Amino acid sequence: MDSLKLLSSPKIFWHKSVVKKQEREIALGQKGCVIWLTGLSGSGKSTLACKLDHALLSRNKLSYVLDGDNLRHGLNKNLDFSTKDRAENIRRVGEVAKLFADAGLICIASFISPYRNDRNLCRELLPPGDFIEEVYLKVPLSICEKRDPKGLYKLARAGKIKGFTGIDDPYEEPLDCEITMGVENGTPDEMATTVITFLDRRGYLAPPITIK
Repeated sequence: MDSLKLLSSPKIFWHKSVVKKQEREIALGQKGCVIWLTGLSGSGKSTLACKLDHALLSRNKLSYVLDGDNLRHGLNKNLDFSTKDRAENIRRVGEVAKLFADAGLICIASFISPYRNDRNLCRELLPPGDFIEEVYLKVPLSICEKRDPKGLYKLARAGKIKGFTGIDDPYEEPLDCEITMGVENGTPDEMATTVITFLDRRGYLAPPITIK
């Protein structure tokens, strides 16, 4: 974005931390990473994020949920829902998620994130292995509309919300995500277990091996 380019300066330098990411991971007993939950409004992203957060805590693992609505109350409150601002919304989230992963936390990002390119750019922000899981909640629009927990689909159908994902704005499905889940995959608790099993098998719930 042009406005962002104005902020760059040759006088700004990256200051390296004395403490390395691996040292923080060893202290926490886990590996920092980002789990990205994507899907239509009403697909169950926020519910799964909270279940996953709680399940990780029960295993003494430190995680944090970045929720789309929550961040629009603060960090992203100056953004609307235009294509341009949606892209900036996800870009900011990607940068914040990157910091959480570098701190050694398991960051759970829960966002509709309708555009494939925006999600891919977030994946590319992180070092290989840090963006380890894109979880697509593949729930049909008809079911999401029936749930409609916030009443947004009703407003969109009535023409009171323009550019609503799934109604008059597209949702671009992931082409190569790590996990795809729908209503046939069980309860939110069972889905959370599926994600944790994925993390466990790939060693993210254990500290890294110390390199001497």
